[in-house]
Amino acid sequence: MKTGIKGIRRVSATAVTAAGAVLITGAFAAPAQAAAPKPPTIAAKGGFVMNDGNGKALFEKAADTRRSIGSTTKIMTAQVVLSQRNLNLNTKVTVDKAYSDYIVAKTASSARLIVGDKLTVRQLLYGLMLPSGCDAAYALADKFGTGSTRAARVKSFIGQMNTTAKNLGLKNTHFDSFDGIGNGANYSTPRDLTKLASKALKNGTFRTVVKTKYIKEKVTTKNGGYRYMEWTNTNPLLKSYAGTIGVKTGSGPEAKYCLTFAVTRNGKTLVGTVLTSTSGPNREADAKKILDYSFKK
Repeated sequence: MKTGIKGIRRVSATAVTAAGAVLITGAFAAPAQAAAPKPPTIAAKGGFVMNDGNGKALFEKAADTRRSIGSTTKIMTAQVVLSQRNLNLNTKVTVDKAYSDYIVAKTASSARLIVGDKLTVRQLLYGLMLPSGCDAAYALADKFGTGSTRAARVKSFIGQMNTTAKNLGLKNTHFDSFDGIGNGANYSTPRDLTKLASKALKNGTFRTVVKTKYIKEKVTTKNGGYRYMEWTNTNPLLKSYAGTIGVKTGSGPEAKYCLTFAVTRNGKTLVGTVLTSTSGPNREADAKKILDYSFKK
């Protein structure tokens, strides 16, 4: 049977039409890509979140701007203590009157240490990180600094804090206090504090302390008896954000409201910081916003 030119053209036209239909159908069937989430707006002047596994930055806002950091300073206080050679966490430290006098003079946050009581270094770390005790910070600085006077030992301890910051590559961080009640030169950045927290969390004792919501500790009194000290963690995320494993709140006239935090979900840990937020509730809300955003990336 002969096939004419017209027949060939009709077959070709049909094939082209069918192919076009497939292409058009495929174009409409392809799923549309979801728009990337927009970075949230936060009240804090600075913020940073990173993936702790690979160090990748997931959120940044003025991440390298130096700011007063309040009691998030105590992360470094703990880091210096836990880095001491041949550290014995069960070593007992006697509470000196100078520590309680300091609390009164500075109207500072307190672990409510009682003069003459003996607490272990481990207990002082809980008093430092849960209720943000400046008296506990003073006791640790006095214990682990070197020198013949208390002033010299405190100065030495702060020197260790700055040496540690330098060794960790925290170029925008400097300490002039052991607890965050600064004297004009106590500062860090969201990025640096996050890096510091990431390093501190590598220590098992630190991780255990900062994830503790509440603890009741038996301490030895001056007369050889005992009393119980109770401390509650000031970190609101431990109760309100699933997966939170730490780290530390901070506040002050210049620092306003700060929070360094760490959260683990589905095997992924994020660490971050917000600095100079406008209130306690806003500090918490800021952290949640940037965590929600960062977990989606």
